[in-house]
Amino acid sequence: MAFGPDSLFDFGQTDPGLAVLRMAALIAEGHGGPDEETLDLLFEQVEAGHLVDADPAQIWPELMRGLMSPAPSKMIETLRDCGALNEILPEVAALFGVPQIADGQDEVDLGQHLMKTLDEAARRGASLPVRFALLAMHVGKSDSPREHLPVHYKHVERGRPRIEDICARFLAPEECRDLALLALEECERAHRVSKMRAGPVALMLERIGAFDAPQRFRELMMVCACDFCAHEGREGQTYPKAALLEIALKACAEVAATGSPEARQTARAEAIALAFRSERWSSEVG
Repeated sequence: MAFGPDSLFDFGQTDPGLAVLRMAALIAEGHGGPDEETLDLLFEQVEAGHLVDADPAQIWPELMRGLMSPAPSKMIETLRDCGALNEILPEVAALFGVPQIADGQDEVDLGQHLMKTLDEAARRGASLPVRFALLAMHVGKSDSPREHLPVHYKHVERGRPRIEDICARFLAPEECRDLALLALEECERAHRVSKMRAGPVALMLERIGAFDAPQRFRELMMVCACDFCAHEGREGQTYPKAALLEIALKACAEVAATGSPEARQTARAEAIALAFRSERWSSEVG
């Protein structure tokens, strides 16, 4: 599909600002991209202030369409190139140029990484809540103190109200908000899951609702897998921590749902430790 300047006005002439968003969403659905003339026209619409008074509730369907496209990064890139991203999602726009580190990896640009995670989610056929979580979960990192970079201390505390503001602004579905907030809290913890720490794993499974909300658990694992595989050299890999957590979850299935919460947590930790063949527990329960 080719995109030219005339395409911007093929959407019913309802609103120039929404036409910018529709164009970006269509670009994400197609095989081509905008030419320079089209980008210039999009930029002119943004500069004219057409997005300033746009109704966020009308913006959301276009964002959702782009996020659910085969190449969501193309929507983000187009919106950024014409200045629209800073108008409608300044929290996301601010991530470009901010460094991030990962275990065994070089620093990455958070904005570029975010786009790769979205494309990974598209390749996996992920749901809208998963894709929205990937879009939003890093927004607390944009203004981390420079002296701490590329580490992002207290980004969870900064990110929580920003995610809630984004969801309130666009009237995003509750499941999108809930998964984004859960990913904010738990994704980096999931990346650090260890066979040698059965107790924390049991507590994590409880926190993320793995025992009573299996769909939410699976979606969180999808978020974490997309975040993991978006790093250089990990494309197409299996997310190893999801496998560990699945082992832990199956081990807990045999634990009776009776007794005090403390007793259940201890029993779950022991079951997980046995499943992990943890040296820490082997002498105590073996």
